[in-house]
Amino acid sequence: MTITQILIIVFFTLLFAIVKRGRNLFLLIASVLVVFWLQPALPIRGLDFWLPIFTLIIAIFSWRVTTDTAFNRKNIFTLAIIASVILLINATRYFSFAQIFTPSRPPQIEITLMIFSIFGFILFLLRKNAASFLTFGLILLLGIFLILKIPAWTLELSLLLRAWTNQSLTNASALDVRWLGFSYVAFRLIHTIRDKQAGRLPAVDLDEYIAYVIFFPAFVAGPIDRIERFIKDLRQPFEGLKQEKFFEAGQRLLIGLFKKFVIADTFALIALNDTNALQVHSTGWMWVLVYAYAFQIYFDFSGYTDIALGIAKFIGINLPENFSSPYLKPNLTQFWNNWHITLTQWFRAYFFNPVTRWLRSWRKPFSMPMMILIAQVATMLLIGFWHGVTWNFTLWGLWHGLGLFIHNRWNDFTKAKAAEWANTPLRQQVLNISGMIFTFHFVALGWIFFALSSPVASWQVILKLFGVVLP
Repeated sequence: MTITQILIIVFFTLLFAIVKRGRNLFLLIASVLVVFWLQPALPIRGLDFWLPIFTLIIAIFSWRVTTDTAFNRKNIFTLAIIASVILLINATRYFSFAQIFTPSRPPQIEITLMIFSIFGFILFLLRKNAASFLTFGLILLLGIFLILKIPAWTLELSLLLRAWTNQSLTNASALDVRWLGFSYVAFRLIHTIRDKQAGRLPAVDLDEYIAYVIFFPAFVAGPIDRIERFIKDLRQPFEGLKQEKFFEAGQRLLIGLFKKFVIADTFALIALNDTNALQVHSTGWMWVLVYAYAFQIYFDFSGYTDIALGIAKFIGINLPENFSSPYLKPNLTQFWNNWHITLTQWFRAYFFNPVTRWLRSWRKPFSMPMMILIAQVATMLLIGFWHGVTWNFTLWGLWHGLGLFIHNRWNDFTKAKAAEWANTPLRQQVLNISGMIFTFHFVALGWIFFALSSPVASWQVILKLFGVVLP
């Protein structure tokens, strides 16, 4: 999001906070509009209009197969509101001055109405809570995720869509299909489907479910909330924005804006990237680039989180914290407990813990260290793949997975001796500071794989950092 977009969102959020009434309706309409408004322009004709619609369709389907709530008057009204907002956006194709919610001219309304008819018919046929539909939903979400994250598959999709729309195949690129917010939407939907399968999902109406899935302050960059916590806030009476809450939310918003648009954007000028990685040959300057990237990615990401938390507080929603001084932690485990906290908790709940239990259930289970190794490496590989299924993200996942395992073993081996040595406040401080410095540099070196696009470039940077001259 640009600072202009953020300020516009803040303005209308504050305007609602003054009115105070109809929060659920405001969240529904605002979130649907923002999904279209923030979607970037795409070279494939009409795709930047259809992807937001597909986001809404998938969310509605997920509600249908997970809910215990009937298609009552309230939920039908919610469907009508969503359809009306989409059709109003679609109608801007006839008024060039009104095309502010889509980056390109929307397609013909007749096509949209046809999609609505097909979607409505399938929605009517769906049986809620059917185990087969829940499983199919998971497979569908994971399939879309893989198509979007594997560049070769995304390129094939681009070629297919270009052929369908009679556009040139020459300029096809994996960047032709950029589905804004899908990663975070997928995590929220998988969470609700898995919790339904486990019998933990609360009953929610459609407007509550849509507000949770595409909640506009957190739609682009998180945090990944849990639906039971979200609807608890949503169902609390909203009495307007009191002075204390206003200053608390405003302070968080201003801190986020400063982090993102002052600190992070300043570091971005010299942060490591594919271009300057080849141009810099000095060991000292290469370390500057790596440090700059480490701080740029932190202030960028945590800044957006602060902005989301601040805007949400204006309307009485308290999103979970996502960062807690991760670079000041004395070991890698604590770093990951404080970096993108909601993502770490999501993978712990829906992957790491189930995999660990599964490995323990074997008739001849692995040793405990081997189970920890398998679970930690697999978890970090998946977190890497969430960012993109490429060699560099694979290496980044392995770097952290093996690092977590080594720390786990080292901690077990030295725990008693470290506690015996650090028997004074000064020694404890020395232990913490040395651990913090080592952990920060381990993470910073890992960011090299994250910042660059190829293992060859990453290896060249690592060699330059340690003064190895390439032939």
